Amino acid sequence: MQWLENQRPNMFLWTPVAMATGVGLYFALPFEPPLGAGGVLSAALLLWAYLAWQFSGLVRLAILAVLFLNSGYLAAVFRSASVAEPVLTFRYYGPIEGRVIEIDRSKSKAMRLTLDRVQLERVSTPPAKVRVSLLGYIPEGLELGARVALVGSLSPPGGPVEPGGFDFRRYAWFEGLGAVGYSRNPALLMRPYPDPDTGLWLAEKRRALAGRISAAIGGQNGAFAAAILTGDRSRIDDEVLQTLRDSNLAHLLAISGLHMGLLTGFVFLLMRYGLAAIPRLALRLPVKKIGAGAALLAGFGYLFLSGGNVATQRAFVMAAVVLVAVMLDRPAFTLRAVAMAAILVLTMRPESLTQPGFQMSFAATTALVGVFEFLRGASWWLWLKERIPRRLSPLVILLVSSAVAGAATAPIAAYHFNQFSNFGLAANLLTVPLMGALIMPAAVLALISSLVGLGGGAFWLMGKGVGWVLFVADYFSGLEQAVSYIPTGPSVVLPLIAASGCLVFLIQGRGRGLGVAVAVLTVLVWADSRRPLVLVNENAALIGVMTSEGRALNKVSAYKFAAGIWLENDGDASPQSEAFARAGMVTKGKTITVQLPDGWQLVLSQEREVNSQICLSKTILIAPKWEVFPIGACEFIGKQQVRRLSGFLINIEDNIPIITSAVPESPPRPWTNGGKPYR
Repeated sequence: MQWLENQRPNMFLWTPVAMATGVGLYFALPFEPPLGAGGVLSAALLLWAYLAWQFSGLVRLAILAVLFLNSGYLAAVFRSASVAEPVLTFRYYGPIEGRVIEIDRSKSKAMRLTLDRVQLERVSTPPAKVRVSLLGYIPEGLELGARVALVGSLSPPGGPVEPGGFDFRRYAWFEGLGAVGYSRNPALLMRPYPDPDTGLWLAEKRRALAGRISAAIGGQNGAFAAAILTGDRSRIDDEVLQTLRDSNLAHLLAISGLHMGLLTGFVFLLMRYGLAAIPRLALRLPVKKIGAGAALLAGFGYLFLSGGNVATQRAFVMAAVVLVAVMLDRPAFTLRAVAMAAILVLTMRPESLTQPGFQMSFAATTALVGVFEFLRGASWWLWLKERIPRRLSPLVILLVSSAVAGAATAPIAAYHFNQFSNFGLAANLLTVPLMGALIMPAAVLALISSLVGLGGGAFWLMGKGVGWVLFVADYFSGLEQAVSYIPTGPSVVLPLIAASGCLVFLIQGRGRGLGVAVAVLTVLVWADSRRPLVLVNENAALIGVMTSEGRALNKVSAYKFAAGIWLENDGDASPQSEAFARAGMVTKGKTITVQLPDGWQLVLSQEREVNSQICLSKTILIAPKWEVFPIGACEFIGKQQVRRLSGFLINIEDNIPIITSAVPESPPRPWTNGGKPYR
């Protein structure tokens, strides 16, 4: 009990952890809970809250843990219901009409339109929003609010390309996106809507501003500047994006905590010291609080200027918590402030928990605040600070901050993106200070001075700073062994990473050693995991077999998305063409044969007629065009099975083939059920 009493100061910090557990449980459920049960549970929360104050010690702690766990669970349930929109349940080809609400670029750099007010031929309840890549003629004057018509293909948002993989359907559900597709036909501008600009005024201003910033600075420097101010990345070349990823500088593009912190921090200092420089005002006004208020307004404006995506909302919440604490004369940079920000984000956007941005942002912030709180009371750190020249002190703090943030986010980045930038720390040390000292201040001054037509000088300064960032990214990404590639670990790895971090930073005293033990366990589990022996895509046209040289593929360029994800998850940087050239597959006509461990063989046949001679013992026969089971002793996966499995993996365990679907058979969730969240 004494140990528990020692943890009392940090009990509040576990509130978002309990909420996150509840959110995670909702997304992990194999079925969708009835909405009515959520209402009953909401009423039960009041009872739990009452009971929490009738007990003490471990009983109260357990009741509060259940209370906040259920709060997170309910936030996810009601959020999922609140965003419900129709989802296309079949492949559609035909006329598409709608209003353009977003214009960006696909990965192949094709223009991509997001449409609302959607009309589809013979579809009585079309999706609220669809996204279409334009591969044909693009009319001049295409802009936000335009009414367009085209003929194209639409499909439901795609599921994971392998079991446990990223589920785009769920992401699209919370974005309100009901179908995705493309058109090779000309897009036509139709008679405008009577109210084409409804709800799009801010988006139009953002797009126009991005164009002006890009033009004022020019080239890829201008494209980068437009991205960090407005969130529009469509002008950045793929090669530049790759150099930023390989040098661990891609986070500079995401409008998140770093940008929001730098911008609000600059405005805060500008206002505070600007007013303090006027003695009459400094003696009569609370200049510190006024500076915090001005920074809060600037952050709010930046939130809307940048498009208000989830990452920016999260960053604004965190900045707002800190600035309000300053205005209330409370300590600003504490783990309590981080916990409060996490609670607000999980309440408003519980789906953020599943996104790398949320995980990395709060991991870095928690680690930074936790480490500096620890150092504040460490005698050796105080001794070291006294002996460091004052001019070098910011450099030392920057070095420690970069190392801590990098260590906190590296395992999460490795899990999601399967790579580690070996020179990322050096690249960040050479660029992040410039973001705070030059680029973001110049951006603020440029935006303000542009109002009176005098932004040229500030934009020039900003462009020079951005040019240095891109130079550093290009230099470090070009070094030998700049990137190490890491295979994806099992799904339990991510919760273990989170648990180890929470135990290290949220527990008082020797209990922190438990967090180190969990971290070691995580490494062992990850290192002991293995990638699937065979991967098959949703229509069984693409297969990937693990060999001694890496995964061998049967297609040289087709199905690039699935092939790229498989290789990336293997920790393999090879292009698809190289994987196609690997030995391991024997092709004869429309039949591919692969030898597997323990005497098994895999046969993929694209023939339309049944050939029982290849349905042999210890043979896995995949025939996506066969309707009936052939006579024989093989493990048969035919047309119906391929459709039901919708992508799958095969492993040989104890001389038995284990087949796992990418989309497990279970009661549908909202994002898999055509927009029908509750039965």
